[in-house]
Amino acid sequence: MATYNLEDQEKIDSLKAWWDSYGTAVIVVLSVLIAGLVGSQGWKIYQHQQRTQAADLYVLLQQVQENDDAAKVNDAAYLLMEGYPSSGYAPRAAMIAARANVDAGNIKAAKENLQWVLDNAREEELKDLVRLRLAGLLLDEEKYDEALKLLDTRHGEAFTGLYADLKGDINVAAGRIAEAQQAYLTALSMLGTNSNYFNIVQMKLDALGEVKE
Repeated sequence: MATYNLEDQEKIDSLKAWWDSYGTAVIVVLSVLIAGLVGSQGWKIYQHQQRTQAADLYVLLQQVQENDDAAKVNDAAYLLMEGYPSSGYAPRAAMIAARANVDAGNIKAAKENLQWVLDNAREEELKDLVRLRLAGLLLDEEKYDEALKLLDTRHGEAFTGLYADLKGDINVAAGRIAEAQQAYLTALSMLGTNSNYFNIVQMKLDALGEVKE
């Protein structure tokens, strides 16, 4: 049996006393740390699987889209929107479904798809684009004030010209010519003069006659 001098024995007794007091707590803390590390790795694996599955579904959706079958497009989009709503693929799936529903004449469903993007998408630029499309549908339904209210939502500067142009179209349809002229002028100020779209807006403005201050 090993023998210890008095000093070594005191150190051993001190360590034993410390372990009796704190050993259980140390084990608990270490167990939590180990579980956390394992859980972190498991979470990363889970997230990777989710991204992969969402990507696979999006590829499937794009393939289905080529067949111009709105029902199948909606089914494929639904799987992404419901199963992977936080993925970047889900709002894009909703936009594809919206386009398919517009082509099929189902405007109500298209508007619901676009509203889903506004409610769930994390990318602000994507929501800016969706507001344009949704406002366009509202214009077709002659819901002018509702469309204008949507376009008054805060948006990225890159969309200001497009928003103003659509406001002009809405005001023309509503018979508000002075407001339309001002909207087109705003659009022209935001669009580059070398842009073909600039020329289109200019023609719209010219068609309204002299600008009213």
